[in-house]
Amino acid sequence: MANDKVKNMLDTMSRNGWRVTEQRKTLAGIFANYDGYLSPKDVYDQMVVHYPSVSFDTVYRNLRMLSEMGVLEHFYFMEGGLKFRENCISHHHHHLICVNCEKTLPFEYCPMEQNVNLPGNYKVLRHRFEVYGLCEECQLQ
Repeated sequence: MANDKVKNMLDTMSRNGWRVTEQRKTLAGIFANYDGYLSPKDVYDQMVVHYPSVSFDTVYRNLRMLSEMGVLEHFYFMEGGLKFRENCISHHHHHLICVNCEKTLPFEYCPMEQNVNLPGNYKVLRHRFEVYGLCEECQLQ
């Protein structure tokens, strides 16, 4: 399963004109083998083990670009800052995210499917919608 995830990520990179380097294979593997959120520092700490000369800026730039091309999703946690995870590309959905333990649950309801009255004359190309709160377990603590 993780190998399929890595292959899908690398295929997306290639379709977007990226060279598939060993570093990018390692980066894809980090996310394919982790079921949760990673900060840029978390990813850098894992990358530097394999590539001691890699810079934090290079890792961060790759994370942002992978997010822009849809390989990764990024979320902003008030306490934890910007974090990334593998994109759930199976179908369109949104997320409930626990701000304490970062447990994430998908939900199928999309507010944009309603007749949303947006200001201006925008053509919506894509959107994101996350709900942050406390999961049941964290509420009991």
